[in-house]
Amino acid sequence: MRTLVVIPTYNERENLETVVRGVLDLVSDEVDLLIVDDASPDGTGRLADGLVQSHPGRVRVLHRPARSGLGGAYLDGFRLAVEYDYEAVCELDADGSHDPADLMRLIAAVHDGADAAIGSRRVSGGRVEGWGWWRRILSQCASFVSRVLLKLKTRDASAGFRCLGRRAVEVLLSADIRSRGYAFQEESLFWLERSGCRIVELPVVFRNRRLGRSKASWREALGLIAVLIRLTAVRLRRNVDRSDVLG
Repeated sequence: MRTLVVIPTYNERENLETVVRGVLDLVSDEVDLLIVDDASPDGTGRLADGLVQSHPGRVRVLHRPARSGLGGAYLDGFRLAVEYDYEAVCELDADGSHDPADLMRLIAAVHDGADAAIGSRRVSGGRVEGWGWWRRILSQCASFVSRVLLKLKTRDASAGFRCLGRRAVEVLLSADIRSRGYAFQEESLFWLERSGCRIVELPVVFRNRRLGRSKASWREALGLIAVLIRLTAVRLRRNVDRSDVLG
């Protein structure tokens, strides 16, 4: 199944090459990579260009003119995947938190009929390594609140390690998604579930980045709050029909 792995980057020069080589060493020839770089001042974009030259036909790069957020990077990647007729799209962090060896399990789940496969930290066998207790509590609370307010069935609402089949990609490109930051994960999951997509969660181990700085911030937290308020209002509307779901 032709699959495109989308890797958003902003100042990930220390990690990107390791992640790309790790993916290419483990996945099949039907899996290609797209690096979406937001004009990283540390030279990540130039490194990405070099990886394209080193792996012709397997690695692409999309240069965006400014820092425009995680959600926007994924949506741009989804559009390119549709343009080039990929059957599935995977989301992968550039910081090494996700194990490339798990990619083929996610892709296989979509191949076997799921519309979306989530690499989950919240199901049996999944876990987080390298986080302090405070960050664990914040993450679990944010996921719990998101699930309660949005009535989500998926346990790891903020998971950023996913594989989406063509139907799920088309749902998200048609949905009224406004978040361009990390809250994209909760917002996209909301629309996938409301559209009746079949979603499976597979356990993964999430490891804290070894190099570089996290992009999480209070601004991202406020963005999540705004998204939850807006989507809760959508959920509470009476007689929501398909036109609401598809924007």
